[in-house]
Amino acid sequence: MSVAENLNAIDKTISKICKKRSYDKHDVELVAVSKRQPLDKIKALLDSGHLTFGENIIQDAIQTWEKSGFIDQYPDLKLHFIGSLQTNKAEDAVLLFDVIETVDRPKLVDAIAKASEKHEKSVECYIQVNTGDEPQKSGVLPADLDDLVKYAKNTNLNVTGLMCIPPQNEPSALHFAFLKTLAERHGLKNISMGMSDDFEKAINLGATHIRIGTAIFGERSSEASSER
Repeated sequence: MSVAENLNAIDKTISKICKKRSYDKHDVELVAVSKRQPLDKIKALLDSGHLTFGENIIQDAIQTWEKSGFIDQYPDLKLHFIGSLQTNKAEDAVLLFDVIETVDRPKLVDAIAKASEKHEKSVECYIQVNTGDEPQKSGVLPADLDDLVKYAKNTNLNVTGLMCIPPQNEPSALHFAFLKTLAERHGLKNISMGMSDDFEKAINLGATHIRIGTAIFGERSSEASSER
């Protein structure tokens, strides 16, 4: 199947779940994870009308979106940054992306806020929560979330949501339900959770954004096999 056909099949699944749950389908946005994908596959999705994409490496994203000319060709394009972000790359992220999903520490809040003010561009930000308390994974620990949300809002960062990546060896539904509860506690409307193998669970548990790569584009090479 082509990438457009894969996308259409996923879209039908989303519609089916939303109808069953009495959700508005437009309240669930699919972020196509396009990292290290061939430009012809990306263009096929763009030409099919899909305009929301996710990238996790700044330099790769610049190559894919700026140097290809896609940004100029598709003015309604919406780009999400979904990878770990170093503070020295915050300005590049602000300039290229519409949404940064992986804010996880005060220093990064400061860097994004400074770049946003410098370039007079308000970027939507989600705070990444390390729901599994995994030491090797990015994200603020749940116990520290309240303080980070407060700090970000006091810094005038445009925080609109939360994001998580559940541990691989634990039921993802538990983490999705937990993230939903945390978002409601802080009055945040956007909940980014769910990937190719568990996006249906995520939608059922309140996801507003799902990040899908493999189910659209197919398997990547071994060095780029994960969706993030």
